[in-house]
Amino acid sequence: MKKALIVVDMQKDFINGVLGTKEAEAIVDYVAETIKNFDGEVIFTRDTHSENYLKTQEGRNLPIRHCIKGTDGWQLDKKLECLRTDAMKIFDKPTFGSMILAEYLKAQEDLESVTLVGLCTDICVISNAILIKTVLPEVEIQVIEKCCAGVTPQNHKNALEAMKMCQINII
Repeated sequence: MKKALIVVDMQKDFINGVLGTKEAEAIVDYVAETIKNFDGEVIFTRDTHSENYLKTQEGRNLPIRHCIKGTDGWQLDKKLECLRTDAMKIFDKPTFGSMILAEYLKAQEDLESVTLVGLCTDICVISNAILIKTVLPEVEIQVIEKCCAGVTPQNHKNALEAMKMCQINII
């Protein structure tokens, strides 16, 4: 049986950049430790926008340029990037959830569980967790609470509760 760890959007802009929070900064070491100790495949996602971000649907609703491909803010946090190996996949995604990631996981044989960590609990973590649960209804999907942070602490808690209702285990 195989396990997968999905490290969601642990990018500089979300940690200590234009959309960073003290809660996001506080989880970096926990996420690094989780990656180091994980016995299975580690996969990263990166929120990825282009120069025309402000003209997109998301950009009109969140008019803060962030995670523009190739910029420093788009990069993974240095503590996590240094743990990455060539064998670890990165899925760049232009929106909250990644259908490509979900389909990749669906194609894996003997997948026992998928664990998610990262940012933001209330946007990209929940979106990916629900997408994965949708394509893999019989696979255990779990989210490590102390390895996630939301836009606000209350939004983080609300997202965790919503995921519980969708049979996603919060550990």
